[in-house]
Amino acid sequence: MENENYFDVVVVGAGHAGCEAALAAARLGMKTALFTITLDGVANMPCNPSIGGTAKGHLVRELDALGGQMGKSADKTFLQSRMLNRGKGPAVHSLRAQIDRVAYHNYMKKVIEDTENLELKQAEITQIIFDDKNHCVTGAVTKLGTKYTAKAVIICTGTYLKGTIHVGDISYSSGPDATLAANELSKSLEQAGVELRRFKTGTPARVHKRSIDFEKLERQDGDENITPFSFDNVDSKLENTVSCYVSYTNSDTHKLILDNIHRSAMYSGKIEGVGPRYCPSIEDKIKRFSDKPRHQLFIEPMGVDTNEYYLQGMSTSLPEDVQLAFLRTIKGLENVEIMRNAYAIEYDCCDPTQLNASLEFKNISGLFGAGQFNGTSGYEEAAAQGLVAGINAARKIVGKPPMILERSNSYIGTLIDDLVTKGCNDPYRMLTSRSEYRLLLRQDNADIRLMKIGYEAGLVSQERYNKLLVKIDQIEKEKKRVEHTNIAPSEQLNKRLEEIGEQPLSTGTKLANLIRRPAVSYEFMKDFDKERPELPKDVQEQVELTIKYEGYIKIQMDRVKAVEKLEKKLLPPDVDYSTIRGLRLEAAEKLNKIHPVNVGQAGRISGVNPADVNILLIWLEQNKSNFFFKDGRIYLVNPEK
Repeated sequence: MENENYFDVVVVGAGHAGCEAALAAARLGMKTALFTITLDGVANMPCNPSIGGTAKGHLVRELDALGGQMGKSADKTFLQSRMLNRGKGPAVHSLRAQIDRVAYHNYMKKVIEDTENLELKQAEITQIIFDDKNHCVTGAVTKLGTKYTAKAVIICTGTYLKGTIHVGDISYSSGPDATLAANELSKSLEQAGVELRRFKTGTPARVHKRSIDFEKLERQDGDENITPFSFDNVDSKLENTVSCYVSYTNSDTHKLILDNIHRSAMYSGKIEGVGPRYCPSIEDKIKRFSDKPRHQLFIEPMGVDTNEYYLQGMSTSLPEDVQLAFLRTIKGLENVEIMRNAYAIEYDCCDPTQLNASLEFKNISGLFGAGQFNGTSGYEEAAAQGLVAGINAARKIVGKPPMILERSNSYIGTLIDDLVTKGCNDPYRMLTSRSEYRLLLRQDNADIRLMKIGYEAGLVSQERYNKLLVKIDQIEKEKKRVEHTNIAPSEQLNKRLEEIGEQPLSTGTKLANLIRRPAVSYEFMKDFDKERPELPKDVQEQVELTIKYEGYIKIQMDRVKAVEKLEKKLLPPDVDYSTIRGLRLEAAEKLNKIHPVNVGQAGRISGVNPADVNILLIWLEQNKSNFFFKDGRIYLVNPEK
């Protein structure tokens, strides 16, 4: 009889990272166990019930292109959808959807329950079993003492790991939403040599719908024509079902908070962990940005079957009485009723520079980390890492090389490279500004960039990949036609051009040249382009964007090629950088800590400058006869030399 407690992959934690990791591993044929302290916490949204946002929407669309689940689940359970930053260039357009929190949990839980090779278990993992001799994991143990053997373990503990809730001067052990904390696992990880530290995040209060005066609020509606997260749903007609609302703090709000700031857990010294730089608490905002007369808050529904509303932007660790008092100074919330008070939560996480780009620990074979355990914040960052960890755990078990995403092909690659190369001193949040290739890495072309990788990894079906190939063929053919189509001047065309502030035509020109004009779109030229074929909207979009931004895209592609040359210069994992003459002491120390895979990664390490990179290139050339190749890496024949 097969051992019921034997698994290929064990995933610890069923938040957004854990769900994607478990689904990826199971879909790739691994017998997988997904453990959670409570089944009611599967794919929970303990903070904002939304998915996407600036740069985060890019991550979700990339995840979908690779074969992940988050985008599909979001499309099934959203309440309102908006494309952010439409007034800016396409590089920063980002999809964001307000989600029905309970519906999303139920939908994702059902997907997991229906997935072959995947077992969902309610149990707290308190210990990881390690083989010290071979420096690898062999399984995990639950609080009840049950042992599960495994070839790979993925840690996705979110904010549960030694979680501590802070509200004013009250602190207590807890996970998010009054769940149990995971208090014992940290010790097991530290004993194995995993370096842990404390981070902190927080969440605003939830308030009752009946206590909100919506007439005093600014209404914020969703898009009329909705862009889905999943590329499988591009032809679907999706509809918004709710509105969101906006209000602002004022001088009374600020005075009340400042008068009581000594009662905030953040300012009283009770919190040791480092909080997120890009999502500060309201007391932190008022303290740090004292020149601002007001701060925006978004009032958003939690679901269609609940009266709870979420106050985005009002994260705080102030006492409950102060929370109620300052909320009631805000327009539209004068009689507000709090249903769930705001709180800050501290938790253990690892230093991500201990990981390879595969998200496997460098010194512990088979142990992977994903999500907030790796020092990030956000559901989308977590899900993206979970997918990568799940794929690479499965690939390791069957002896395949890891799937490594590059900075130049994805935001996910940028996210992971930032974590494992630079580390993070506070919870890491994805931003469009973090990518030097953001015009190439638009949310609209994530399928073109990444679906082939998902297909080759085994998570994208042949049928889905074939549809992408048809789309790419349509784009290329239409681009070629547009580049060769002549448009003659006409009275009607010139009149329309003048109406949008463009110069009229005096001679004929190529259709592509007109589309390159700032105010002229592919759709604008429809009436003057008699040979235009009927094409899907997403194909039309790609034709327009690639033509309009062709010059800028070429500049970034040239930069990618230059960097790729350095990425191909592999560095041995067994070198002692302190022995390389010419390297500065700081550079050698940083290089010995990170042990970069290649010279490109080495150059991105804080403390390694261009002169150090040149020293590495010279050293590689001088020692090329002393290297041998194995598993895609180079090694020194005699590392002691």
